[in-house]
Amino acid sequence: MSKLVSRVLGEKINGTRVVPLMIKIVTLFTVFLLVSNFTTNYINLMLNRGEQIRLLNQLLVKDLKELHVFANNQKEIAQFNPDIDAALSNIEASAMRNHRGERSVTFGISADGTILFQAGSVERAETFSDGAALREMVAVLDSGQEEGVLNFEFLDHEYFGVYKFNEAWDVFVLRSEELGEFYADSVRIFRNISLIIVGITVVFSVVGVILIRFILRFVGVITHNIMKMQEEQQLELMNLEGAPNDDVTYLGIAFNGLSSTIDNLLAIFKKFVARDIAQKAYREREIRLEGTQKELAILFTDIKSFTFMTETLGTDIIKLLNLHYDKAIHHIHSFNGDIGSIIGDALLAIFGTMEENDYNKSLQAVQASYKVQEVAASLRTEMNLRREEIIKQRGSLTEAEENVYKAVLLEVGVGIDGGNVFYGNIGSDERMVNTVIGDNVNSASRLEGLTRFYKVPVICSEYVMHEVASTSSEYRFLELDTVQVKGKTIGKKIFWPIPADQMDENLERDIDAFSEGLRAYYAGKWRDAEKAFARSTLSMAGTFVGRIKGRHAPSDWNGIWTMTEK
Repeated sequence: MSKLVSRVLGEKINGTRVVPLMIKIVTLFTVFLLVSNFTTNYINLMLNRGEQIRLLNQLLVKDLKELHVFANNQKEIAQFNPDIDAALSNIEASAMRNHRGERSVTFGISADGTILFQAGSVERAETFSDGAALREMVAVLDSGQEEGVLNFEFLDHEYFGVYKFNEAWDVFVLRSEELGEFYADSVRIFRNISLIIVGITVVFSVVGVILIRFILRFVGVITHNIMKMQEEQQLELMNLEGAPNDDVTYLGIAFNGLSSTIDNLLAIFKKFVARDIAQKAYREREIRLEGTQKELAILFTDIKSFTFMTETLGTDIIKLLNLHYDKAIHHIHSFNGDIGSIIGDALLAIFGTMEENDYNKSLQAVQASYKVQEVAASLRTEMNLRREEIIKQRGSLTEAEENVYKAVLLEVGVGIDGGNVFYGNIGSDERMVNTVIGDNVNSASRLEGLTRFYKVPVICSEYVMHEVASTSSEYRFLELDTVQVKGKTIGKKIFWPIPADQMDENLERDIDAFSEGLRAYYAGKWRDAEKAFARSTLSMAGTFVGRIKGRHAPSDWNGIWTMTEK
């Protein structure tokens, strides 16, 4: 039922029903058509009634004259035959012959209201009940006139009649017709014509709806598309194929042009700001200098050996960065991440800002981190294939080409941390930027730097490890160390998230040996730790061996390794 109402009366937008223009036009047209036709019919009825009254007056006058003469004759006859009742009966019979309706009536009324005779099928009365009408006839007679026209009531009915004073009988002879009965034919005609008007109006309204709906069909298309865009908060081009060359189509074309312009500007705008900021700006029509505390996951990536790459490639470094970032950012967006900033070889991504995101933000950050690693790996693979092709063709690369080859072999480190941070817009009303500020942001950068020491692609914090493990078994987290990075006063556990599908028997054995060594390392048993690390082929095991080889744990050892560089 609600769908039918919405289809006929329009959809509700923000509590207000948007009534289709066609419904308004047809309704207004129908009302005006009905009012116009009914008014015309009523005026015609009134004019006809006036003409009917005039004709009725003529007929009644004719009947009255004949009856007046007949009544005088009966009076003369009564002088020779003193049977008054018979004379009155004859007068009534003569009057009845001219009656036209069931409630037609002819009276003989004395000045005191006594009814001398009454001809008709209605109930007989002894006196004339309409005193006002009687006084009017008497007053006219006193003024010297013997006849006239009279409207009166009798037995709760309204009558119209003509009268003439008859001296012979000393009564007013009143010939009359009941108005309701007299107007019955005109009322029936008015009703029938009204029904015909309604029927014709309905037919033409239906035809009008069909024609107007066809003419205004693209009004509905435009309205539907705009409602859809408003609901989805997204501008699109409307399909106006087959639209006529009228002003409605022009409005649609103009809207498409405006939509295309705004959409292009919005697309450009989205490239420079975070997607949640773009959505908020589209929804609220403004961007304010404001910020809130949010629990987010922060991903920081950095390209290794960037100085060498810049020196070798020169301005072509921009092409290489764009090639890498184009695919990397696409993957970050696919996991509901957003770009906080890009500074040369470093990229900061934020997870958990999108209002509709119900997923595990730390899990998405870890998933995106490995996609970023895949982008770098695919580029290295492609460069290796090209190098092999050149070697096959020419036998070797020049020294310059070899340097370029090494420069484009991108290696990326990724650090991930999470927690409460300040997220919002800072700057001024003239120039502002969206940013994320907090200890966890700096920590993500420090964790990325540790990937060089522990020789793993991704390092995350304990916060990220716990949040991912709470909802997913997609990753196996290997505790790497407890470190106090430069600029910090406390130690933090760091982890390497290993994709579960990469786990095999050899990796499990290496992890077990490393974990055994790490426990001994924490306990200050560095000789035992060195032996355990030596059984593991993991790269970070070599880092620990280099750190503790031939050394004993300090007397104040607390298991925390203090980093002296970023």
